[in-house]
Amino acid sequence: MLSINASRFCHTLVRCCHTNVKWKERVFSGIQPTGTLHLGNYFGAVSKWVQLQNENGEILFSIVDLHSITLPYEIKKLEINILLMTASLLACGINPKRSALFVQSQIPEHTQLSWILGCLTTMPRLGQLPQFKEKSSILKDVPLGLYLYPILQAADILLYKTTKVPVGEDQIQHLQLAHSLARTFNKRFGNTFPIPEVLIQQDCSSRIRNIRDPMKKMSKSHPDPRGRIEITDEPDIIVEKVKKAVTDCKSEITYDPDNRPGVSTLVTMHSLITGQTPEEICEENSLIDTGRYKHIVAQALVEKFTPIRQEITRLMGSPEYLCQVLQEGQQKASSIALETWQEVASKIGTIPNNRRKSTA
Repeated sequence: MLSINASRFCHTLVRCCHTNVKWKERVFSGIQPTGTLHLGNYFGAVSKWVQLQNENGEILFSIVDLHSITLPYEIKKLEINILLMTASLLACGINPKRSALFVQSQIPEHTQLSWILGCLTTMPRLGQLPQFKEKSSILKDVPLGLYLYPILQAADILLYKTTKVPVGEDQIQHLQLAHSLARTFNKRFGNTFPIPEVLIQQDCSSRIRNIRDPMKKMSKSHPDPRGRIEITDEPDIIVEKVKKAVTDCKSEITYDPDNRPGVSTLVTMHSLITGQTPEEICEENSLIDTGRYKHIVAQALVEKFTPIRQEITRLMGSPEYLCQVLQEGQQKASSIALETWQEVASKIGTIPNNRRKSTA
């Protein structure tokens, strides 16, 4: 497994109001329970979370279910997906003894802080964000939640006084909004929030493309499931998906994402699994065609994800244990969230909420 270090990440650190406050190191990241984790999620986010978990101090991972209801959804399916996401994260290596794994909606301070932050920003600022523009352009009636999504995301981060946030490139502008809101709050009400360091993965894991539509990123939301390798796929399904992956009319194995995105995606996946560079893989497979190479990639994927799939199946057979993990994670996160909210409430002039201590 690749090691996380400064050379593999682009670090952006903005110091809050030029103060000398030394913040406790804390990592936060969240993931929506909107479907099964795919290969892009695994290498682009979850495997990095596991590394961060093993290298950093306090770390919190949230299953952000409130973000997943901005568009129509099935209630029962959401409940199942929360448990499936919990099992998936545990099977991939998230350790509940080292990290707090919890469900966002179980901690009301997320939405309370979101309201305060919403009062500090403007409608034009939210309307400029690219994800809102993209999603709202295909909807006849745009839900308000889709518009307010980035404010809740900022609240998720700031609520825990996060110092590091691992994100994909598509979330950069949302993090910039969180930075802006933290500065505005600090300037108006006193130094309260650190400006979190943004960790952007710079290797090929952040650019895994859809294997059926290689001009697009691999995504849970793409309508064609054949374009993504899900970590719960059975071996025969993985083999079939890779076999039908789109390449081009050339037979040689080369790495050229701009001109040969299809075969380059296969090389990218192979590289992430083996730890070899794309150049090493191309040289090693220079004497075979794409048909034979697809078989090699498929077998590597099967070998990598079969143990994870089996562990997910085992964990899904113990829903009580999954609920216990989430309950314990909630207790860890809740104590931090309540402390932050009480500080915020006292600074903005409302009465701090002492209604609860860290409860399940």
